[in-house]
Amino acid sequence: MMTLVIGGSCSGKSAYAEGLLEGFSEKFYIATMLAEDEESKDRVERHRLLRSGKNFVTVEQPRRLEEAAEKIRRYSAEGEKCSERQTAGLLECVSNLVANEMFLPTEIRGEKQTAQLVLQGIQVLAQEVQELVVVSNNVFGDGIHYDEDTMAYLRSMALVNERLAERADRIVEVVVGIPVVLKEK
Repeated sequence: MMTLVIGGSCSGKSAYAEGLLEGFSEKFYIATMLAEDEESKDRVERHRLLRSGKNFVTVEQPRRLEEAAEKIRRYSAEGEKCSERQTAGLLECVSNLVANEMFLPTEIRGEKQTAQLVLQGIQVLAQEVQELVVVSNNVFGDGIHYDEDTMAYLRSMALVNERLAERADRIVEVVVGIPVVLKEK
């Protein structure tokens, strides 16, 4: 099962997404942020503190989600075999992942190629867990026209979010900390 949790910046979507996985015995937090400046480092640290004590295994994976799936597979194989085991993943977050896959150190990938890479990675990741919660940002509401590279990023994000919405069993938008269910199978 896949749940898409979407919302604006600092809307409470991360805390909500983490709460969806409380009952799972094996939980993986797939972190996509590249912490390169003080603001992003502070944000990473805040998220670590928020999920401390919640028994997540953190997988740092800013690009190439297929590698995160392989890490989860290896970790699960090393664990105790148990028919009762429930495995879940929380992908945090799609907007960072799209930016990381698009804006490489040596080139800028096209919007469709970026979206395809991200969606393929999420599909592979979803096959490794029983429940996948994907967190994404709603970055489309300001109505500002940006430079062409930023507009390409926004179009890629839109494509990824649309495809995830089609595939998701459940979609929840978090608005000022309040979850609003948009789709439920």
